[in-house]
Amino acid sequence: MKKTKKYKIGHIGISLILIFLVSCNAEKNVSVKKRQLSDLVYPQLDTENSRWFFFSSASRPFGMVNLNPDTEINGDWGGGYKYTTDTVKGFSHIHEWQLSGVSVMPVTISEENKQTLFKNFYSKFSHQTEKIKPGYHYLKLDKYQITAELTSTKRVGFHKYTFPVQAQKAILFNLNTILGPCENTNGTLEKHNDYELSGSLVLSTNFRRPKPLTVFFKIKTNEPVTSIDRDPATGNYLVHFGKTTEKILMKVGISYTSIENANTNIETELPHWNFNKTVSDSADEWNNLLGRIKIQGGTETDQRRFYTDLWHALQGRKMISDANGAYPDNTGEKFRIGHLPLNADGKPKFNHYNSDAFWGAQWTINNLWGLVYPEIMEEFVHSLMQYYKDGGIIPRGPSGGNDTYVMTGASTTPFIVSAIQKGIIKDDLESIYIALKKNHMLGGLMGKAGYEHKTDIGGGLKYYLEKGYVPYPLPEGNFGSHEDGASQTLEYAYQDWTLAQLAKKLNHEDDYKYFMKRSENYKNVFDQSVGWMRPKNVNGKWRENYDPYQYENGFIESNGAQSTWFVPHDLDGLANLMGGKEKAVTQLNSQFETARKLKYTSGTSHDAELHPEFSRIPVNFGNQPSMQTSNIFTLLQRPDLTQYWTRNVVKETFSGLSPTTGYNGDEDQGLMGSLNVLLKLGLFQMNGGTDKEAVYQIGSPIFSKIEIQLNPKYYSGKSFAIKAMNNNDENVYIKDIKYNNTAVKDFTLSHQNITNGGELVLEMSSKP
Repeated sequence: MKKTKKYKIGHIGISLILIFLVSCNAEKNVSVKKRQLSDLVYPQLDTENSRWFFFSSASRPFGMVNLNPDTEINGDWGGGYKYTTDTVKGFSHIHEWQLSGVSVMPVTISEENKQTLFKNFYSKFSHQTEKIKPGYHYLKLDKYQITAELTSTKRVGFHKYTFPVQAQKAILFNLNTILGPCENTNGTLEKHNDYELSGSLVLSTNFRRPKPLTVFFKIKTNEPVTSIDRDPATGNYLVHFGKTTEKILMKVGISYTSIENANTNIETELPHWNFNKTVSDSADEWNNLLGRIKIQGGTETDQRRFYTDLWHALQGRKMISDANGAYPDNTGEKFRIGHLPLNADGKPKFNHYNSDAFWGAQWTINNLWGLVYPEIMEEFVHSLMQYYKDGGIIPRGPSGGNDTYVMTGASTTPFIVSAIQKGIIKDDLESIYIALKKNHMLGGLMGKAGYEHKTDIGGGLKYYLEKGYVPYPLPEGNFGSHEDGASQTLEYAYQDWTLAQLAKKLNHEDDYKYFMKRSENYKNVFDQSVGWMRPKNVNGKWRENYDPYQYENGFIESNGAQSTWFVPHDLDGLANLMGGKEKAVTQLNSQFETARKLKYTSGTSHDAELHPEFSRIPVNFGNQPSMQTSNIFTLLQRPDLTQYWTRNVVKETFSGLSPTTGYNGDEDQGLMGSLNVLLKLGLFQMNGGTDKEAVYQIGSPIFSKIEIQLNPKYYSGKSFAIKAMNNNDENVYIKDIKYNNTAVKDFTLSHQNITNGGELVLEMSSKP
């Protein structure tokens, strides 16, 4: 008996141990799964201040399809997924710079609603039952008791709808409506067989994108379509299904060229019906890119916010080319379908992209993509050059296959020059130089103000060439947006300097001297009698009653105090104009002391910058013109102030996780996300990485350890690590700095130093 009992106890004990071990392993696996980097992302960040392209949950990095629920549809600002609105108005597939389209809504049909469904199909939902992570969105439509799950590939939206048992199921296609920045018109839907539909709609023009664009789509379902109704009043469609099954899966392939290519996109990217596999594949793709940067230290909130920032840096700017390389070309008088060059295996050599302005990219994606994602930077350069080959000009913010001429200047010049200086782009440099130079001369982009499509007067380039500055106001009148002469002068001078660096690299000595001379034009709008940049009129007279804190008083989306520091290529020269580096440091430090009271931004949204109580701030990290300013101190030989103010800006302004705040300004398709990543890493490139060495300034990271995985296709090193010893909220200053056991001078490292791989060790202290 005792032996038997002992055996039974032992057997039970072993079973319990096995159960315990399995449980532990399960918990361990769950824990590991929970710690996937994509699960750390907080997609709802700042969604109360959303705009159409800001939020995209069920999407892949840079994907053509950006699928998510829309709670606000009629307008670009505050459109798309706005957290404070509790009503779903459809699930649409395109949330992009001046593009939208293909909104669908699962519904149940009853005697009560069948007569009004086309006009009254919106549904309440609750954030309490909502689940969002990169590549996936889940919510419940209260009105219909339908659970909706969304995921995608690059070019295909994948829907999973679970309906109530025995419900009369349907999906409403809201093809003729207003989504974000434009009207969706001429929407059509056609049934091919019980499992396939196709259609198209036309995106109407607006002042930013004055040429129409057609969106084509192909629909495939796993359940048979029983019938389709078209509402003559709205032109929209109701697709009916049977009652035998609760779940409906639907694939929606998108194309800007043809229905056939929309179908090809489905066949290429989503040949199966495994929804969970697609969710998992999307998470893997996000994790692989997010995982290029591993961090240790900081709080959990710090880490979650960091990967949310990085997610933003990788989800703006969407592709417009199909899987087979076809793309919409709207650069000419007539629309045409272009075809990207193919590799030997028949696949496109690169993707073609839609993109908001590269205005401010010199301090954001230039630095981040160039170091961590060089393959993305290379693709964008090839895409920009494709626009040049098609239309004869490199754009600064293309949409729908043509430039929108958003913002000002030749903002893609620093981006492309940076890619060349970092060795990312090595071929056809002479052709690229010729294309870039064209934008800096009469007839090029510098001559065009914002959205100036038919003339090239608003940029004031002829005055810049004749007088050395762009007058404010422009005597000819208004031809576009942002005709703010002092800002235009500063911008052109910097961009000229970056082009001069490429001219020097290619041994164009005369061009080098010419553009270097032009790069000094910033001096012509600095008034030494007041110590600020100041607009001049066409006769060379300073603006009267000048107030450097008045918003957009000759300065683009900024004031004179903020924009005075927009000389990233010659801060020594600017300091000399101010009376020396000590005086310059004193002035900038004073501006930060004042800006601290408003947490360094003009309110909590881009719109708030116009409010008098916010617009007079002397430093604004919520918009591009002055978001580099905390790093200026390093180049004025006060790196301690860069360390102090940058850490303070990050702590006060860019550390929270909330729908109500996050970027406190204008998050232009990943620019602010990129900026935050760089500030938190303690890496910056004041001139956008456009000098010969592509030098980085070393700042104060918020994490104790950072490891950047380097792409072996481009860089010889395996990884670049930063160790910040004794790092915490108080120890923000760098006491000692070594790279690969060698002392670092001037808080700078070249791009080649870093990409050769190694370890940067910072000893942190509470004292400067």
